[in-house]
Amino acid sequence: MGKKGIQTKGLIQENAYLLFAEKGFAAVTMKDICEVCGLSRGGLYRHYGSTKEIFEEILQGIADMDFDFIKEGIGKEQSARKILNQILEKMQRELLDEENSLSCAIYEYSCHCKNDFMIEMNQRAKQKWTLLLEYGIKNEEFKPVDIESMVDIILYAYQGIRMWEQVIPIDVKTVENVLEKIRKDLVGDYDRV
Repeated sequence: MGKKGIQTKGLIQENAYLLFAEKGFAAVTMKDICEVCGLSRGGLYRHYGSTKEIFEEILQGIADMDFDFIKEGIGKEQSARKILNQILEKMQRELLDEENSLSCAIYEYSCHCKNDFMIEMNQRAKQKWTLLLEYGIKNEEFKPVDIESMVDIILYAYQGIRMWEQVIPIDVKTVENVLEKIRKDLVGDYDRV
């Protein structure tokens, strides 16, 4: 794919992300995406065959970016605590940004489509966190926690907040409490690096 095609796919994903965050998965149509991107139907269908395909590529891109961030930090031998703090700060920004949440869209997607893709995304998230926790424990920056249990707590606390913020207001203090609990369970009362 040429440079223009890559740019067009980026434009589609960027605008579709905002539509999915605003309307959910089920309400977004290819026509909506054409309109917001300023593309003809043929222009859009040249790159994607369905909203499902676009949505999956958006989620895959987010997952890849997060995994690459951890692998890059480990490759540069950065402090595990520094990587953790950067990820937790990103999580906090996401948890407090209700307008750009894909949580409802993810739930709707899961109700309308086979869950194989979401199972794969969940496995990828577990691998990402396992890699970081193993690295931090090996370097003695993290406590020797049960990695599988800790990964489950991190993933499902995060997703739980994302879903509940669609139902009730979640305040900053609640988000801070959850993320600080994760941090303390991993590193104790160490200063943030």
